[in-house]
Amino acid sequence: MIVLGVGLTVLVVLVVGIVVARRVDGDSANFLVAGRRLGVPLVSVSLTAAAVDANATVGNTDLTASFGFWSGASLAIGLSICLVLTGLFLAKPLNSMKLFTLADFFRLRYGRASEAVAGVIMIVAFTILLAGNLVACGFLLERFARIPYAWGVILAVVLVLAYTVAGGLFSDAYTAVIQTVITVVAAIALLVWTALSFGIVVPEGMGPFDFEQLTDPALGAPINWATLVSLGIGDIVAIDFMQRVFGARSPEVARRSCFTAAGITAIVGTIFALVALTAGGALGLTTADGPVLYQLLDGWAPPLLSVIVLSGIVAASFSTASGAILATSAIAVRNLLRVRRVVTSKGDPLLRWTRLAMIPIVVAGALLAVQVSQTGVLLTLAFDIMLACLAGPFITGVFWKRPGATALLVSATVGGVVRIVFLALTPTLYGVPNDILYIPNDLVTSAFDGWSTLIAFAIGYATYLLVAWMRPRTDAERLDETRIRAHLDREQQGLLPAEEEPVRALA
Repeated sequence: MIVLGVGLTVLVVLVVGIVVARRVDGDSANFLVAGRRLGVPLVSVSLTAAAVDANATVGNTDLTASFGFWSGASLAIGLSICLVLTGLFLAKPLNSMKLFTLADFFRLRYGRASEAVAGVIMIVAFTILLAGNLVACGFLLERFARIPYAWGVILAVVLVLAYTVAGGLFSDAYTAVIQTVITVVAAIALLVWTALSFGIVVPEGMGPFDFEQLTDPALGAPINWATLVSLGIGDIVAIDFMQRVFGARSPEVARRSCFTAAGITAIVGTIFALVALTAGGALGLTTADGPVLYQLLDGWAPPLLSVIVLSGIVAASFSTASGAILATSAIAVRNLLRVRRVVTSKGDPLLRWTRLAMIPIVVAGALLAVQVSQTGVLLTLAFDIMLACLAGPFITGVFWKRPGATALLVSATVGGVVRIVFLALTPTLYGVPNDILYIPNDLVTSAFDGWSTLIAFAIGYATYLLVAWMRPRTDAERLDETRIRAHLDREQQGLLPAEEEPVRALA
């Protein structure tokens, strides 16, 4: 029954995504930003579905059951903080720029070299994010459908790719309606059942009001703060979030949608954390036997509830994976290979090549998911990278015109190198063994876990401010921004590219 119910949900999402794909109509503007026609309901649910993914549900419950409320719930709360900050300060100006990808901002504000560097960093980070969501799907299919983990990952990515390659952001937005409704209903139903069956059990020192988790290093305070900061600030540079902001029909729609999504994300994340505390406190469930949430649903919950919750997890994972595939492939083609939108009778090369680029992206994500079977850790690591390299220059660059390309390039390099060195030296990553990149050494212990995130961000951002002060933006860079802005305006109208820079037409 469980497999059948989840399979039906997947089928509905797949059908809706493919049917809606007709709205693309051969135009990359429709594919990448839904023709900039999405209203508050669609943008809100699309942002929510991107935030409440497998990492914020399955990863949340695993971390909460192991280390406490603030260890797991910080995943969802951090994403909520990101959405609030985006709504307050960034949604309006970014939507009004009429960008196609987030890397377009770095080209417009910092120049071509910065666009390429930022694009590579974004692709790496979001391939990691894609892998985190595939991990949850792989474990789910292994436990409930008896499909080997690796094959479950492959099946999940093929299904997501099927409707993403067809309809792009249109398919993502409309399927997000189904995905968000299922996820919210699942969270409420799970909380009610847990409360009625066991009560809400909070083990001593692990609850939401045990703020020692945020103040005592022995209870994981540095790790919890690193999670909140990396997601609350680092996730502002989320290419899938921003793709949905760009697709809003107006700056005000983009702003209001961020606030709505932030509220839903915080509520759902808190619910899953409370359920995890009860699963650990009342039932003694641990991650030693697999994901805590899957154990609860497989051995304790009624079948109908299991179907609803698992359908919500799969739907949420699909939505985030879809957004990551779309935005990452668009950056690879548009901002690295420099293919631009041209509306002609021969077709739009940006649309065609973006679809083709999705194949290597999903292959890389699937391989990483098979190699590193972590959920919440992969989510946080993805935005840890963005935090160290790009978050400061992105947010500051929207409002402060002094920094130029040198400030961005130097700070991204310094922040990235520092973060990678810390990653290689620290034996744990957000409280779990570092299976990604660890070089055994006696210099750094697990006590440094969490501090590495905060210190790398501080060093990278301080470098940005220092270089911006010592070497401000040149007049030539300001003129380049004007020319690039004119080029983007022409592209928005579907006109042939102006001679703003060499453009590859991979026709």
